[in-house]
Amino acid sequence: MKKQLFLLLITTMLILSACSSKTPASKNTVTNDPSVTNTADSNVQKDKDSSDSAVEVDKGLFNVTLTIPKSYVEGQTQDDLDKLCKEKGYKSITLNADGSATYVITKKQHKEMMESMADTINSSMKELVGSEDYPTFKDIKANDDYTEFTITTTSTELSLNESIAPMLFYTYGLMYSAFNGAEADNVAVTFINADTGKTISTSNSSELTE
Repeated sequence: MKKQLFLLLITTMLILSACSSKTPASKNTVTNDPSVTNTADSNVQKDKDSSDSAVEVDKGLFNVTLTIPKSYVEGQTQDDLDKLCKEKGYKSITLNADGSATYVITKKQHKEMMESMADTINSSMKELVGSEDYPTFKDIKANDDYTEFTITTTSTELSLNESIAPMLFYTYGLMYSAFNGAEADNVAVTFINADTGKTISTSNSSELTE
């Protein structure tokens, strides 16, 4: 499971790299571009609260602005990001004082990013079915926004690996929703027995905070 999570995080970073842009802008500068939100004060708050935790997504009229926590950006300098922007020819990436990075991409690029992330999640789910770690998995299905996962298994009771598996699906769903700018309140994971069709268990990511 750790390998699957690691691969998803790496792929997410590659997707972001492919969707970066070329002209770094001052984080707290007000712009005349109607597609970019003029929120200097809110950016200051981002410095304080979000650099280590959530992805922040602001969907403008033409562009999408993503503020990525410093844990995703660690080790990269503004020169690195400028070079990446120049290579890709997109709008801007700004390395913020708190270590986070703000990407400004077009709506089309954001759509492509989400499609790539969905492809990665779908591929990962396929690889889990019948794998060495999960030999009992027969099928895994998810809804369109990856907030509901249904796993069909030959088990009648969950093994240790199966009982921990929901954490992986929580990561898939919560990460997808975060980058999509519609943070999910809950990701549900349901296990169904392949022979009887009966539900073995259902777990919810919201229960982790209770």
